[in-house]
Amino acid sequence: MSSANENGVSGSSNNSREKTYKKTTSSALKGAIQLGIGYTVGNLTSKPDRDVLMQDFYVVESVFLPSEGSNLTPAHHYPDFRFKTYAPLAFRYFRELFGIKPDDYLYSICKEPLIELSNPGASGSLFYLTSDDEFIIKTVQHKEAEFLQKLLPGYYMNLNQNPRTLLPKFYGLYCVQSGGINIRLVVMNNVLPRSVKMHYKYDLKGSTYKRRASRKEREKACPTYKDLDFVDMHDGLYFDTETYNALMKTLQRDCRVLESFKIMDYSLLLGVHVLDQSHREGDVNVVDGKRTVGQKVLYSTAMESIQGDGKAAEALTTDDTMGGIPAKTHRDEKLLIFLGIIDILQSYRFIKKLEHSWKALVYDGDTVSVHRPSFYANRFLKFMSSRVFRKIQPNRFSPSKRARNSISALKCSSQEVLSSQKEEKAEEKTDRLGGARSLASLDGQVFWSYNRPDLVPQTPYPYEASSLSHTLSPPTIYVTDRYQEARSKERCACSTFTLEDSAICLTSEQSTMDIDRDDDSVLDVYF
Repeated sequence: MSSANENGVSGSSNNSREKTYKKTTSSALKGAIQLGIGYTVGNLTSKPDRDVLMQDFYVVESVFLPSEGSNLTPAHHYPDFRFKTYAPLAFRYFRELFGIKPDDYLYSICKEPLIELSNPGASGSLFYLTSDDEFIIKTVQHKEAEFLQKLLPGYYMNLNQNPRTLLPKFYGLYCVQSGGINIRLVVMNNVLPRSVKMHYKYDLKGSTYKRRASRKEREKACPTYKDLDFVDMHDGLYFDTETYNALMKTLQRDCRVLESFKIMDYSLLLGVHVLDQSHREGDVNVVDGKRTVGQKVLYSTAMESIQGDGKAAEALTTDDTMGGIPAKTHRDEKLLIFLGIIDILQSYRFIKKLEHSWKALVYDGDTVSVHRPSFYANRFLKFMSSRVFRKIQPNRFSPSKRARNSISALKCSSQEVLSSQKEEKAEEKTDRLGGARSLASLDGQVFWSYNRPDLVPQTPYPYEASSLSHTLSPPTIYVTDRYQEARSKERCACSTFTLEDSAICLTSEQSTMDIDRDDDSVLDVYF
């Protein structure tokens, strides 16, 4: 089910052609909703407050409202209907948890006509918005309403543990019966307020199979794009480290909750408001010529819904941000982000398992939206953390061109220092050995080295040995990168060597007097 209509910006109360839902006109349905909620909530105030019990989640209250009125109900000009309220005490507790007083709840829903949003969902659901932007009223299917009833005890436990969540906040579940037709409704929080223009809207699932907005959707004044559209249009949304961590922590916890309830096929409704563009267009907080204020329900805004310091969230929820989360693009454009998880009333039932099995046979099973809850949650989180939300990286030091050109000079100087240190260590070791071992002899005999084990000597050829005995010209030893293979055969036959980039050339230059006195041998380093 798409959530394109949950944007709060494209609604219109005056339609040239009135819509119908299950053979019930939209005006009759809106009137029945306001009359029924007005009666049930008003009647609930007479019941004393008490703790919610397990049986309260399964209570259903019903009242009949005839058009001519009765001793308990007012007269109206709509067809006769029966209004049912599910778990009234449990939902009263939920409203109190979010700071919604009965009078405020009735004022928001019943004071002014409901605004019908123009974009219907993929399932044909209708959406109504209260004039103060606080609540969305959505028609749901029988299975969805039944699943929400079963979900209520676990939902109650989750909200008690943490009211700061991006999951939908349900404030009431009702049913209108008229002419043998049942129309089930759910009241929940409004994710995208009308007071802020959404320059971009997305319905994201973390799936790639057919996740592009249709041509018909793109032609709308305020289209709702999908996953592949986001990848094409944006290079991610960037947040500061604290906000990013708080957002991802909230998403991870919410997905684990949905997974425990075996819920899948949910979406992240994402609204992007570009501040620079709004400043060019004019005041963002003006709707229909009237300046609006932010949402008053606790934890209803995006900033309040994510994990983090409550004081920081309250400080950022001002008339300027309207509860949005500050963010930036890769081009450093300032944004306000509004988001929430929607469409959670889809359990992994038999029909969904069958749908996934059929799609997996035709397409890549890992790319389709319908999937088992655990895989769906992991894929959803991976897409959000890697493609949608990103952390602003601190500026790193970048060396200048002059510094890069001087690397070779620094390397050369550092090698001189290291060579001098190694020379001193070699002399100290030679002294400690007490002259027991000499560096080289006249006949070319090579002894084990204790001061330079990384030098691998090369055995002199026969003609080199004869030349050595007559001219005292020593052999030349090359140490390559494969010196590790001959560590057990390491020898030293030198006192003077040169370092090069690819090899170390070792040359012995000793006189007769140097051979007689080991203490007088000198190590010279050439670069």
